[in-house]
Amino acid sequence: MQDLAQAVYLTLGLALVGGYLLGSIPFGLIATRLGGAGDIRQIGSGNIGATNVLRSGRKDLAAITLIGDAGKGVLAVLIARMVTHNDAVVALAGGAAFVGHLFPVWLKFNGGKGVATFYGVLLAAAWPVGVLAAITWLAMAALLRISSLAALTAAVLAAPFAFATDQPYPMLVLSLFMAVLIFIRHKDNIGRLLKGTEPRIGGKKLAAEPPQDPTGPA
Repeated sequence: MQDLAQAVYLTLGLALVGGYLLGSIPFGLIATRLGGAGDIRQIGSGNIGATNVLRSGRKDLAAITLIGDAGKGVLAVLIARMVTHNDAVVALAGGAAFVGHLFPVWLKFNGGKGVATFYGVLLAAAWPVGVLAAITWLAMAALLRISSLAALTAAVLAAPFAFATDQPYPMLVLSLFMAVLIFIRHKDNIGRLLKGTEPRIGGKKLAAEPPQDPTGPA
């Protein structure tokens, strides 16, 4: 009985630590440095996410960042699923990867806002929820042309989507957990949305925007 308990604790610990370390890989920072675009933390909002990488003028590096940030969420979930086939462990690994992206130890816990990793985790852990959330983002972005609002809408609907598609309870908790953190990380965007000053997709860029704290647009 004691051996079984130790095995369970070891599995949960590996899922938590492994998922976090995988999620904490700062693809935006790595891509911009290797791509010759400098330190992404000194560009635009200072955020390490794909949207801020795009401000460097390098669409290729932004695409690499987007794929990397989503891919690490996918990988964390798939590894946990292959090893354990347990929904709770899968959700723990996916949630840990998401937290790793938001609060990477390598960058003094100043990471991105997690939107790409959010979709990667959902698509791998509960694909119907991921697909519905992605459709929500696309619809809102096309209708209102505000990326942050589209992301916030998709996040708030993730848990209802999980419930509506009859996902296991751990996936419902995972969806809710990530949604709460996305709202916390988007507090500045929410403030601008309330003021009506949030930039629109394809809108005019702000001139000489100084680097801000890394909780800017992801």
